[in-house]
Amino acid sequence: MKANPFLQKLGCDDDDRVVILHADDIGMCHAGLAAYEQIVEFGVVSSAAVMVPCPWFPATAVLYRTLQATHPNLDLGVHVTLTSEWEGYRWGPISTRDETSGLLDAEGYFPRQTAPVQAHGRAAAVLTEMEAQLQRALAAGIDVTHLDSHMGTVFHPSFMPLYIELAQKYRIPALAFRWQAEGLHDTTAVAFANWSQNLEASGFPLLDSIFMMPLDSHENRLEVARQWLTGLQPGLHYFLIHPAQDTPELRALAPDWRARVADYQLFINEAWRQAVAESGVRVIGWRDIREIMRSGD
Repeated sequence: MKANPFLQKLGCDDDDRVVILHADDIGMCHAGLAAYEQIVEFGVVSSAAVMVPCPWFPATAVLYRTLQATHPNLDLGVHVTLTSEWEGYRWGPISTRDETSGLLDAEGYFPRQTAPVQAHGRAAAVLTEMEAQLQRALAAGIDVTHLDSHMGTVFHPSFMPLYIELAQKYRIPALAFRWQAEGLHDTTAVAFANWSQNLEASGFPLLDSIFMMPLDSHENRLEVARQWLTGLQPGLHYFLIHPAQDTPELRALAPDWRARVADYQLFINEAWRQAVAESGVRVIGWRDIREIMRSGD
């Protein structure tokens, strides 16, 4: 695939490696919010996203406004949430209680998995819910830098165009990737790849790759992250973590709590700070991309 055209808008060369170091699931629980505050203060993370429908969203908004006093360029987006995956800790849509929306399971919460939402979610209801989450974040004083998707639920042919249109309406970037049609045979995949290429041609920023620190293991975190840096190719890339402090709350709700704690510990580790500094990558946040979009360049 040819060089990412957005690199030049960032003032980079085609062979530069540019990375967003991103923290997800902020506001899901107190343990994640406490970790977020610490990693912001440590200074390696460059972006994060909040789960607006979750119980700890109001506290996230308060913390955000507090941190802005010393971190005026704080980078926080909306982690569009259409699923509620845990067994004993749930949340649901903020825009509707209509069962025909396809956004509610039998218990009255978001479905636990992406498949039911993608199969039954009405496009109009999904768009309404996405915008309601974005507007609630803005109303709470969050200078939203971008949109992304919890569990990738919006990455579906029925929802993806609406997600991008919403981002364009508010003049913010949205997590999306570069696809190429060459070598694809499935009709839907080819159509989606062509749509992606047209979107990029219009000037919308797209990422070359995403790497998520695994949630099914927690060992050798620093080594896994270093290996990813070493093998990184030129382009615009996304490094994703789910940080949380080790608390009774986290252990009670999340079977993958060890991995989340390991992510938190990685991003307050001086060895990781040094590895990033010595790697030669350029670290940016979504705010950098948003300001270029809004400048009209």
